[in-house]
Amino acid sequence: MYDVFKVLNWLRVKNYKDMQSNDPNVEELTQMKAMKLLYYIQAASLSMTGHRMFDSDIVAWKYGPAIAEVHNVYKRCRGIVNSDNPIDAQAQADYDELQHNKQVLDILEGVYTAYGPMSAYDLMRQTHREDPWRNTKQSQIISDSAIKDFFDGSLEDEKASSVDVNTLQRLFDENKDVMDWLKDK
Repeated sequence: MYDVFKVLNWLRVKNYKDMQSNDPNVEELTQMKAMKLLYYIQAASLSMTGHRMFDSDIVAWKYGPAIAEVHNVYKRCRGIVNSDNPIDAQAQADYDELQHNKQVLDILEGVYTAYGPMSAYDLMRQTHREDPWRNTKQSQIISDSAIKDFFDGSLEDEKASSVDVNTLQRLFDENKDVMDWLKDK
């Protein structure tokens, strides 16, 4: 299990690298979008490995799942990959470390590829339709079991010892349109 900021740094560096490309559709990672991506990363990890990816609890806030520690660090920031929040040596080191763990990287890349193109608003709307957020009182912790049970679906009897692309695709089956890239792997 990692510190949430190590996982967040992976997202920040990945977004920074994407922003260096010539793709005009790439936008700076916002705090709100990062919260939703972290939620889906935790969901994928819980469902596929049975373990948390990071140590922080996810809370049901008004605008969807959130992590208080992340909010506290970036509370005055909309974007979190800019001159006010530059990619420093620690962020790069965290990114490099996670890049070398295949199981972790499969989850991070899968979630980033599936949900990264979505806007923060669309991710918020999506999480508002999902049971873990809907069935948790506002400002309360969304339990790991609620997340895992919701995303497990047909995987209940499959305790994957390693993450594979097919498992990730089944995990997010309701979002087939954004998971099409997995079919080619």
